[in-house]
Amino acid sequence: MAESSMADIISETEMEMLDKVDKFKRELTSLRTGRANPQLLDGVTVEYYGSRVPLKQVAAVSVPEPRTLEVRAWDAGALDAIESELKKMDFGSSPSRNGGVIRINLPPMTEDQRKKMVKIVHSMGEDARVNLRNSRRDGLEKVKKAQKAGEVTEDDRERFETDMQKLTDTYIKSVDDTVAIKEKDLLTV
Repeated sequence: MAESSMADIISETEMEMLDKVDKFKRELTSLRTGRANPQLLDGVTVEYYGSRVPLKQVAAVSVPEPRTLEVRAWDAGALDAIESELKKMDFGSSPSRNGGVIRINLPPMTEDQRKKMVKIVHSMGEDARVNLRNSRRDGLEKVKKAQKAGEVTEDDRERFETDMQKLTDTYIKSVDDTVAIKEKDLLTV
């Protein structure tokens, strides 16, 4: 295994880690904090002309006030379907329809709800860290196999392991920072 293929393994592993951190950050946006966030509705699908489509394909979601989500359908015929899907979700209040606009007023979160959400964020952060360590392990296994096959020297393998650990530490710090920011966001009243 040449130096370039070891660099390829590091590059591959880094891309994998970056994808995992991005996925983790996207999952965090779907969690409710004290403020309204359009990503809360990312998972909503609506029955529209016989098929299920994501809400954002049939309506615009905006945040006119800190605790209000506003959904404006592009086709008035989809309003009933959108409203019925939003009523199925647990926001702590029922969506209200006013003409062509559906508003969801999010009640303030209680202290217990905030603490519960912080625990969920920490759990998600730990899952992300485990995924990053798994990526590191996979990269290291590739190099160990190459060393056994005589393609890599022991010094090269040790240097690769050090580089891989630095890479892993960087992405784990990114996850930890993201968890800390989300926790602060959740605990801010």
